[in-house]
Amino acid sequence: MGDILVTRSSMPEFAEYVEEIKDIWDSRWLTNMGKKHCELEKQLERYLKVDHVSLFANGHMALELLLQAMGLTGEVITTPFTFASTTHAIVRNGLKPVFCDINPDTYTIDATKIESLITERTSAILPVHVYGNLCDVEAIEEIARRHHLKVIYDAAHTFGVEYQGRGVAAFGDASMFSFHATKVFHTIEGGAVCFNGDADGLKEDLYGLKNFGIRDEVTVDAVGANSKMNEFQAAMGLCNLRHLDREIEKRGRVVARYRERLLGVPGLKLSAPQDKVKPNYAYFPVLFDPSVFYADRDAISEKLKKEHIFTRKYFYPITNSFACYRDRYSVEDTPVALDVSRKVLTLPLYADLSLEDVDRICDLILER
Repeated sequence: MGDILVTRSSMPEFAEYVEEIKDIWDSRWLTNMGKKHCELEKQLERYLKVDHVSLFANGHMALELLLQAMGLTGEVITTPFTFASTTHAIVRNGLKPVFCDINPDTYTIDATKIESLITERTSAILPVHVYGNLCDVEAIEEIARRHHLKVIYDAAHTFGVEYQGRGVAAFGDASMFSFHATKVFHTIEGGAVCFNGDADGLKEDLYGLKNFGIRDEVTVDAVGANSKMNEFQAAMGLCNLRHLDREIEKRGRVVARYRERLLGVPGLKLSAPQDKVKPNYAYFPVLFDPSVFYADRDAISEKLKKEHIFTRKYFYPITNSFACYRDRYSVEDTPVALDVSRKVLTLPLYADLSLEDVDRICDLILER
């Protein structure tokens, strides 16, 4: 049997991609916001039910430049239970992350603990939707409104998710998506900033910042970066978007089988489906409680690896424990995040994972 990786990229048929990129050869317009780039932005605005989409070379630069464009200062309340990119984007903007603990059921920021962390230096809240689970967007919006704070969502895990019929990109002042090859929707590498309205000229500012801060042929009015999505990435996105709903449906069948086999097993905790949420089945996290289950997370990971089945300890370690932030933060300030990080294991999940392989994975987990 071949390796079963924790994820595998969905891709269109080779002939479909070749057909999509044919006119790139004719135009020789390979980057700098060409035809494919602009078309993908329009299609994503429709799919995500949002006014504006600004594409980037990757999700990290989308977030970092979004924070720059919003002109934030001081402190940003966020979560340590996330990928390194979230925290790094804050710090690289000269801002101070203030870490809030997480909800033990959704693994998203605990909205009940945000308000106690707000100071006169707080300028924004940067929550993270985790594994496809949505943050408590209503509570966060209410807190932000009362304290006049910006809300920027790291929505890397929630492409295509909807809450009460609204696309997840519609919440907060803006949302960042990652289109990395491992995501539900990908453009090989890539990312986007999405938002409604544009009272502050955010779209124009983002356009300039991803192109060196160039405003026009003779004006450079910001210290920008080079973070443009090229035409080949955009072409992959156009192809993948055509098949996305079907791919999510296939992922849903995999998740259903995992839940059938593992739900209710003593010592295993699965994420419960969220009320009024249309899911995207991005990840399948399982928490292993070694005081009840026969083995801990690390032992199960090694057991599966010996059978060429690869899982991921995601997110571990939490970002406020990173060596680059040593002596600046204490993981004891976020005990729930610390505990979850030591117990969580994301199991293999992708559209073409067979139910037979899911059963094999579950059999190995459950056998003593």
